[in-house]
Amino acid sequence: TPRLLGHALHSQIEMHRAYGGVVPELASRDHIRRVLPLADAVMAEAGRPLSAIDAVAYTRGPGLAGALLVGSGVACALGMALGKPVIGIHHLEGHLLSPFLSADPPVFPFVALLVSGGHTQLMLVDGVGRYELLGETIDDAAGEAFDKSAKLLGLDYPGGPALARLAQAGDPQAFRFPRPLLHSGDLDFSFAGLKTAVLTQVKKLAHARPEGPATSRLADPLTPQQRADVAASVQAAIVDVLVKKSLAALEATGLRRLVVAGGVGANARLRAQLDAACQRRQVRVHYPELHLCTDNGAMIALAAGLRVQAGLADAALHQPDYRFDVRPRWPLAELAPAPGAAD
Repeated sequence: TPRLLGHALHSQIEMHRAYGGVVPELASRDHIRRVLPLADAVMAEAGRPLSAIDAVAYTRGPGLAGALLVGSGVACALGMALGKPVIGIHHLEGHLLSPFLSADPPVFPFVALLVSGGHTQLMLVDGVGRYELLGETIDDAAGEAFDKSAKLLGLDYPGGPALARLAQAGDPQAFRFPRPLLHSGDLDFSFAGLKTAVLTQVKKLAHARPEGPATSRLADPLTPQQRADVAASVQAAIVDVLVKKSLAALEATGLRRLVVAGGVGANARLRAQLDAACQRRQVRVHYPELHLCTDNGAMIALAAGLRVQAGLADAALHQPDYRFDVRPRWPLAELAPAPGAAD
């Protein structure tokens, strides 16, 4: 497995917090300012010159088109300047393979719970580039359910981590929020109804006081304990669904190894519940290191290295004109399996 020699990350959280979410144009402009200094920092940490690079990897998609174009343009320019190949990587494949950078890497095959931003999927992973979709969200993803519930509680961006912190002081059984598709018999997810239930509960707890003959306002906000209880109950509902569906996927495939990847994979309650459930069933569960759960360049470099090792990067390695494109929408299932790969 490739080893990480250097890693640098710049977070845009503070920049976007004033707007309550990501502003695509600001994100792209900040990428332009940051990408080359970060690349210099990585090479300095690794103690290697640019000439030591064998290939340059970038995120081809999915994601915001403007930000993707910045990364792809810089990567192809760097590759052309160095005379090195350039490899476009699927963002979710980076998350999927990120646990291979951990101190306890998995081995193939395994079931993967991919919970990243607007994506919630269960995948059967037989090897690099060999992914079978088992189930996915039919509306809101788990990360979106965290973020939207956090917004209803008046929490700052990014909402998911803020809700998880608030939940530590709450009672996860205070409110019985729905667990959508928990008993559906398939491996799909749905979290849109949960957001509606949270909105309804918050309105019940906030008492309206008339301010005039035709107007009213929310005069009594939720108490700190009520807010914490709502947060804890929302988190419990989301985690219950993720855990049950993951266990169902393991049972359906007959596998005894689970990988959890993506930003929601950093959630402490999810890790604790999965650890306990998998231990009872003698199932091994693997996570990326906490600092590699959110979006990062290391996982993209790793995915490129593993693809090269698996012989899946030949087309990218022989592009003489350094053409590039980006795919803001790109289903992970479209990644081609290894040609003639043996089971």
